[in-house]
Amino acid sequence: MRPLLAWTLAAAAALAAAPTAPPVPPHSNCPRLTGIWYGDNRARLQQVIDERGTCSGAGGHPVAVFDWDNTVTKNDVTDATLSWVLRHDRLLRPARWKDTSPWLTDAADRALTEACGTGTPEPLRTSANARCTDEILDIRENATTASGAPAFAGTWNHRRTVPQYAWVPQLFAGRTPADLASYAREARTEALAAPIGATRTLGTHTVPAYVRYYDQQRDLIRTLRRAGFDVYIVSAGSEPITEVWSRAIGIDPAHTIAIRSLLDRRGRITPSNQGCGNVPATRGTAIPYIDGKRCWINQEIYGVHGAAAWQRQPWPRRPVLAAGDADTDVTFVGDATGAHLVLNRNKPELMCRAYDNADGRWLINPMFIDPLPRRPDPYPCSTKAHNASDGAKDALLRDDGFVVPDQADTVY
Repeated sequence: MRPLLAWTLAAAAALAAAPTAPPVPPHSNCPRLTGIWYGDNRARLQQVIDERGTCSGAGGHPVAVFDWDNTVTKNDVTDATLSWVLRHDRLLRPARWKDTSPWLTDAADRALTEACGTGTPEPLRTSANARCTDEILDIRENATTASGAPAFAGTWNHRRTVPQYAWVPQLFAGRTPADLASYAREARTEALAAPIGATRTLGTHTVPAYVRYYDQQRDLIRTLRRAGFDVYIVSAGSEPITEVWSRAIGIDPAHTIAIRSLLDRRGRITPSNQGCGNVPATRGTAIPYIDGKRCWINQEIYGVHGAAAWQRQPWPRRPVLAAGDADTDVTFVGDATGAHLVLNRNKPELMCRAYDNADGRWLINPMFIDPLPRRPDPYPCSTKAHNASDGAKDALLRDDGFVVPDQADTVY
């Protein structure tokens, strides 16, 4: 039996036996979740919606925040756009590759220059230049050149940025946000039309050719909004790209937060991006990544500025529900006061937090499309699950300072 079918049947059986959300008064118009979730996740999410949304009668506008890639969609929409762009020669050649990132190494600069060239900002012919495409993809995917040399070096806060994530918007320097949105729309149409599981060859790489919205997440977002929640997206992708995809499920640009590139006087994208908290505009120092996602949520949703934006806020200034799939989401998902929803992609820091379940509010769900098999070994929570700011991997601590014990993977 295929893993997805097996999980679907098991989830359906579990839902039949799962406790339901608390009953609501018959006169109230409480929106209800639908669809199949793992175990009692749907019932527990419904309980949060009923207790904190309009059905509670508490008033106000509770907040829910979702990561985008591999949380709301299966597969990465920025990567889908980059794939389309590379196949349609839409990147402009930089005068110097070193200008694209403050951390780009000499080895990466040489590799990109030899493969792709430098000079006037004319379109790169990546559709016919597999070597250039390979160098760009290896740096994006692995932070190495095609020969395996490190592509980035220097000092950065590893809980506030990762150079290869910041680098993708920087590749679009010289284009406009409208250009980038048009590429994203083309890529979206193509990726939604491709069959689930489809791949393509890009350079010499095999990459996903499809993207899908998760039906359960679309329904959850729709139900939250009907219940009076303000729903936001926070992503480490490029903002014009993420906006194209989020708009299609009713989330407008004002509620979509991602990497925001600065524009030049003619409205063209530059290698710099907006800063957060007490970090000014830079070439990638503070993006929505791990602790950076908390900062951007605090700043853009709750109006917290300066150094305080990096800190956990009091209970009323935190999301009720937060959802993510990777270590880049662990801080803001952990800040939620009602439910921490995690899609299991075997990412150690996030899964250690989720399985430790310190406050009893963590909900783990397999991916809704092509879920991963069970991780055979326990997550190394007690030794190397935590992503330290200097790039080291060390023990993960609870809020009380005790070490999180290693955790078995049981939801798959």
